[in-house]
Amino acid sequence: MGAGPVGLVLAIDLAQRGITVQVVERNDRTRQLPKMERCNARTMEIFRRLGIAEQVRAASKFRDVPMDVFVITSMAEPPLAHLAYPSVVAAQEETRRSADCGLPLEPYQLISQYTLEPLLKSVLETLPNASVRFSRRLVSFAQHRDHVVAEIEGPDGLETVSASYLVGCDGGASTVRKQLGIKLEGEGPLKHVHQIFFRSEQLFEKIAIGKGRHYYSPNGAMIVQDDLKHFMLNVYEIQEGTDPADIVLDFLRIPVDVEVLHTSEWNFNLLVAERYGEGRVHLAGDAAHLVIPVGGLGMNTGIGDAIDLGWKLAATLGGWGGPELLRSYETERRPVGQRNIRASREAAGGMLAWQRLCTVDLRDDTPESRAIRRQVAQVASKTHRIGYEMTGIERGYRYVGSPLVIDDGADAPDPDSMAFVPTSAPGTRIPHAWLADGRALQDALGQDFTLLKVGSRAINTSRIKQAFEELGVPIDVVEIPDEHLASLLERRLFILRPDLHVAWRGNEPPGDPGRLAATAVGLTGRLPARERGARTASERKGRHG
Repeated sequence: MGAGPVGLVLAIDLAQRGITVQVVERNDRTRQLPKMERCNARTMEIFRRLGIAEQVRAASKFRDVPMDVFVITSMAEPPLAHLAYPSVVAAQEETRRSADCGLPLEPYQLISQYTLEPLLKSVLETLPNASVRFSRRLVSFAQHRDHVVAEIEGPDGLETVSASYLVGCDGGASTVRKQLGIKLEGEGPLKHVHQIFFRSEQLFEKIAIGKGRHYYSPNGAMIVQDDLKHFMLNVYEIQEGTDPADIVLDFLRIPVDVEVLHTSEWNFNLLVAERYGEGRVHLAGDAAHLVIPVGGLGMNTGIGDAIDLGWKLAATLGGWGGPELLRSYETERRPVGQRNIRASREAAGGMLAWQRLCTVDLRDDTPESRAIRRQVAQVASKTHRIGYEMTGIERGYRYVGSPLVIDDGADAPDPDSMAFVPTSAPGTRIPHAWLADGRALQDALGQDFTLLKVGSRAINTSRIKQAFEELGVPIDVVEIPDEHLASLLERRLFILRPDLHVAWRGNEPPGDPGRLAATAVGLTGRLPARERGARTASERKGRHG
């Protein structure tokens, strides 16, 4: 349910894996108004994995424009703070020159949701086993032992649809979540926001204080959209009855054409579902978690949900996923949702820290306003960065405690760290690294499970491969002889899941490859601590299997 980015990405992933999928959307077309406007690095790596990263980038004009952020009194005055971030082109070049695992394979991309959704829809419609049906509303559903039956209301009345599984990607007011009786936990509404979507042919070219993506004032923020002609202005306080165009012009204080296209209202929320589903019905995206937009953890977190859930549904339908596999979706993704709620709160706090100082109109030329401007400049230069430099939150998450992951007991970076620290620890997504032949490591990996062997040392892993094959699990063996990669990744052997998260790592094959394979696909619980990443006595004597 739901043809937003999360539902469409989930459908693309499933359809590419050969699963028949139907997306049902209550609206009559894809989104026409802005919501999210940046795919972070992890999402862009996922899009590369789906084969659509370049299509996403080509749909945006925000390629060589700096991703800078400004704190302003108006667009006509010098900024109080300027946070500089590289353009997509500059970030791509930095990645090309990198020699370690510290940078993502794909940097961020600014693209408006009303551009991204039609693009994802067009990709999905090229897949023969997928369909998108608009103007259809979920009325009710019922779960049975081996399927779900949904009652859908459309242009021709009510119809009944039967499916093996139902996923609610239907937003913060999710019908699926409500019918499951699942509550949202957390804080909200925290702050009321008025949104004005407008078009201006002249504005971006006339910005003299510096080109960027976000312009924050004490009363809100203006977000540049992907064509450099549309803009979203969010303001906290307005006088009732004020013309929205006047609000925009007052924010800008520069003479430009303004065409207001839409106005709406929304709230800051920090909420996560108490459960991520029940039986054959699951929740993803805003249906499962609602964050404050500062930091961009809304849709991007939902894309992570979709990629975690997609391969698990495909494996279960394919007959090789065990009973723990789909149950692990909540075990893995709900802690990420909770973690991102905390990060969103901290990012919003960094913004509010300087906005609360603005007790007078900073555009006034008085001793008090000048003093507060100096204070705002100092505070914003430090605290406003939080929401833009959460690289650890974006791509450092780790599935701690997952029943599908075999912890090796080694020290690993804090999964809640705001800064990204590269690691190949079990539960993390394998980091980007360049191979000696110029390829990216992630591009060399299979679409299903991968047995990755790195370094020049010969290790017999036939028993590992055999253990997966005996369970019917599709697995590719990828051998990378580069010794520098073994040094970067700190191990020589890896079992990588279809979502590229590390299920197991080691320098020698495990003592019981069958237990490893069964654990990775949800057929058993985690291995006992003594077996995690350790070799048996016979292996230490040289029997590698």
